[in-house]
Amino acid sequence: MSTITLITGSTLGGAEYVADHVADLLTAQGHQTDITNQPQFDQLNQDTIWLIICSTHGAGDYPDNFIAFANALADQNPTLNQLKFAVIGLGDSNYDTFCAAGKNIQARLLSLGATQLGERLDIDVSMTPVPEDAAEIWLEEWQNVLND
Repeated sequence: MSTITLITGSTLGGAEYVADHVADLLTAQGHQTDITNQPQFDQLNQDTIWLIICSTHGAGDYPDNFIAFANALADQNPTLNQLKFAVIGLGDSNYDTFCAAGKNIQARLLSLGATQLGERLDIDVSMTPVPEDAAEIWLEEWQNVLND
């Protein structure tokens, strides 16, 4: 089984709720999980799979707790060829910056050489009252990627 670090970017707690739920489901499947709600790039183990769960704040911005992490990736420009990751974005499709934070961190990690596992999930919180439900459905498919 895999070791998965769930990294959250959250303003109002939605991404943290999704991470808690997904971590419980992954643990029940035999995976080892760790949740980081105040991510610091230098403190993260790159030998685990990163599952980034990030909401979009303001005009397509990262949440406050995620800015230092995103800035460290931009400033340090590390080579992440060994890193495997996935992204769940939360946003509101009524805005033209729908899930921009998730899309942007995905693009940044890919540009640094990381390998994406599966498709990014974009959860529209204006249409999905319980984002954990959408994440649970996505997780069923994503676990197939983990087991390959």
